[in-house]
Amino acid sequence: MIFDLNDFDEVTVGPWEWDLKRLTASVNVAGREKGLNPQERRSTVMSCVTGYRMNASRLQRMGVLEISYLHAYPGRSNSLPKIDRRSEVVVIRALTKALRQTNTTVLTKSCRRGSNGLWRFSENPPVLMRVSRSTREKIIDGLKSYAQSLSPERRYMLGQHHVVDVAHRIVGVGSVGTRAYLVLLFGNGEEDPLFLQVKEAVVPSHAAYLPPDMVRYSHQGRRVVLGQRALQASGDVMLGWTTVDGRPFYVRQMKDLKGSIPVERLTVRSFKLYAWTCGAILAREHARTGDAALIAGYCGNSKVLDEALADWAEAYGDQTENDHAMLIKAIRSGAVKATMGV
Repeated sequence: MIFDLNDFDEVTVGPWEWDLKRLTASVNVAGREKGLNPQERRSTVMSCVTGYRMNASRLQRMGVLEISYLHAYPGRSNSLPKIDRRSEVVVIRALTKALRQTNTTVLTKSCRRGSNGLWRFSENPPVLMRVSRSTREKIIDGLKSYAQSLSPERRYMLGQHHVVDVAHRIVGVGSVGTRAYLVLLFGNGEEDPLFLQVKEAVVPSHAAYLPPDMVRYSHQGRRVVLGQRALQASGDVMLGWTTVDGRPFYVRQMKDLKGSIPVERLTVRSFKLYAWTCGAILAREHARTGDAALIAGYCGNSKVLDEALADWAEAYGDQTENDHAMLIKAIRSGAVKATMGV
């Protein structure tokens, strides 16, 4: 298990500080959800920026290849800060749960064996639903071009599998409205399942605010894949891209030990350390794809940047609450239709 970035749908070439701002805004909003007061939120956001600055300063003195080899192993290295016992239990449980997120566990949870002995997805409307025969054929055909985006040895590995079933699966809030499919394949028999997610890739939201030459991509799925390969310390070996019915998609394993830390269960002190770690990890990824010395020089050794981004994140958190309040008001007045309690 490694501690690293995840979710690259919005990845693009742009100013590094945008990533740091997004992270600090997330820390502030998460702090509000935890019930932190303004002073605690500010301290936690500043800790996040401090982690970024400190690691950027350390990385600027390291070799390029040395940086590319850096990994953070939660629970078995000194690369992550020590936390209190209560929060340690939370992290251990999250790691244990992630280690169970394998293709085999997905098979037993999301599929069933029919009377004919064949495995099929178990429908769970509206989250998981069957697709038409024509859609199934399009997805399977898309896997052929997806194979060409893989390296030869991984292409060979994919070729040892055969498709068993295809379903449509609704994914996270940020991806609502996009197409996402789940494909079940078997390799060396029914004890060797592989689940691939075929997910539509759309133009990143930041593209409108960047120079055209920075966001000119021939394929949005390829953008996601190349961005993830560049930033992550260790990525999904099955990551690739394809085109289905004229739309760009990227393909990845559905479950490859991915997990997340439930920050709402961390103590305030440990949440602050977690924010510091996230900042440090982000600095490492920026050092892989940018100029660590320039970034470190911009950040400086004082807390000026920490203070500035803490102010910005608090304002962003206020705006988030105001926007949500407006949404709830619109729902109650009938101006926006919504299904509650889902």
